[in-house]
Amino acid sequence: MATETSTRSTTSATTGSEWWRTAVIYQIYPRSFADASGDGIGDLPGITGRLSSLAELGVDAIWLSPFYTSPQNDAGYDVADYCDVDPLFGTLDDFDRMLETAHSHGIRVIVDLVPNHSSDQHRWFQAALAAGPGSEERDRYTFRDGRGENGELPPNNWQSVFGGSAWSRVTEADGEPGQWYLHLFDSSQPDFNWDNRWVHEQFLDVLRFWLDRGVDGFRVDVAHGLIKVEGLPDWAPPVEGGSMGGGSASLEPEISAEPEGAATLPPYWAQEGVHEIYREWRELLDSYDGDRALCAEAWVDPLPKLAKWVRPDEMHQAFNFVYLETPWKASALRTVIDDSLDAFGEVGAPSTWVLSNHDVVRHASRLALTADNLQGHGIGPKTKGLPDPVVGLRRARAATALMLALPGSAYLYQGEELGLPEVIDLPDEARQDPTFLRTNGERYGRDGCRVPIPWEAEAPACGFSETGESWLPQPAGWGAFARSEQRGVDGSTLELYRQMLALRAEHGLGLSTLKWLQTESDDVLAFTTAGITVMANIGTTDAALPSGASIILASAPLDGDVLPPDTTVWLR
Repeated sequence: MATETSTRSTTSATTGSEWWRTAVIYQIYPRSFADASGDGIGDLPGITGRLSSLAELGVDAIWLSPFYTSPQNDAGYDVADYCDVDPLFGTLDDFDRMLETAHSHGIRVIVDLVPNHSSDQHRWFQAALAAGPGSEERDRYTFRDGRGENGELPPNNWQSVFGGSAWSRVTEADGEPGQWYLHLFDSSQPDFNWDNRWVHEQFLDVLRFWLDRGVDGFRVDVAHGLIKVEGLPDWAPPVEGGSMGGGSASLEPEISAEPEGAATLPPYWAQEGVHEIYREWRELLDSYDGDRALCAEAWVDPLPKLAKWVRPDEMHQAFNFVYLETPWKASALRTVIDDSLDAFGEVGAPSTWVLSNHDVVRHASRLALTADNLQGHGIGPKTKGLPDPVVGLRRARAATALMLALPGSAYLYQGEELGLPEVIDLPDEARQDPTFLRTNGERYGRDGCRVPIPWEAEAPACGFSETGESWLPQPAGWGAFARSEQRGVDGSTLELYRQMLALRAEHGLGLSTLKWLQTESDDVLAFTTAGITVMANIGTTDAALPSGASIILASAPLDGDVLPPDTTVWLR
């Protein structure tokens, strides 16, 4: 295993010391993190009260999913006021206290921004409804006359990410059926018209509002959306495979084959015009001190195309969803790691690794699925190929140990440090994801990864809420994953994460150069980085460890000089 085969580094590893190039960022889904009010929904004071645990974990920053004023039809991704806090989560004063506390712990704060659409309850959309066809107010959103003899048909055939038509018809002031508005997500989430300069100016003001409060950056929802092809033409999706992309659900752009074999994107994803928007945003962020950062949630493939989002004058990071969706196979993982470092390195950006978030099946379950599962569909009791939880957790620990050794930045999703699996057996009546509701239960959606996390095993709601209330029911046995059961316990998933983050920081792995090593088995990945050798056995049989190596970290127990399947080790 001692033969070096190739070297991969990222240009970003040597072009700057900005915090976002190497940061480990922890995603907080506010409604499911910690509830201080006792109403069963997590809130900002709850986050503030638990920040010391995240400092102890060793993360560099947190990213908060939306906490803005909202009817909560899509868990806050339907924003009714971009510059205020929903009473469910607290107040602006609560936000300021949370921000100050995070900064006192050395933790930066990134907030979510949802620019593709607003809530239909936003005053801007309500003004558009009242103003009528042809008005300035309507031009701020994507309104169109319908097709058919009396405008009774939608303007085109686009489908919502959540199922059904992407168009809804309004009733005009005179009581008659009127125009249609576009909503790539739920009907309560009308799409803005980014061809209108007024929209640009409003979002620049929103950015300034939060930057002036001291936030360290923004995660941009549906960053591959916003611009649609002129004329809004019909689009025929592929019969099978792919998924309708978007920030609040399935995000991956569908690919269809034209007669010549060329791949085409839907006319509402990854259009070139989005880049001008982010150049303007980058210029604004650069005018503030503190290396404020933009992270793109852009489901774009191939990787060289995604890298356009992080060119030097655009965003700083883009989630590497291609990596997230890579199967648990050694050859596939090596290819995507190489391709990622090459593509992002070409534009001087870090690769931003990720394995779980609030839109995908938790990787402690996903990596052990034995049947295809399209992004955004979720899993439930009737899903084919349900995971073995023991195999899933073992692979998740190994996958994270591999990811956190790679150069660049990484995102963690709340609860993965506890080894939380996807909750499969949620009662139908408890599910709240619009995907489940709009498909009449055909797709389970994302509720299974959003169940409130456990803190203390014996406390009400496992410490999430002192009253025992929980907006999604926690499953039986949830307490076994609680932080109280794992803190200080050698070999626990929590302690493994703490060890990985400490070693990653100590050895500067985020700024390292990766050198692949040849192995005796094609199922074993091995590389050196910053003086550490990393080996990951992705196969089904034992592999040999190099004799005399000092093991500094292992994702699973070892027996002698043997590397078991689904195990990653760091050696010195």
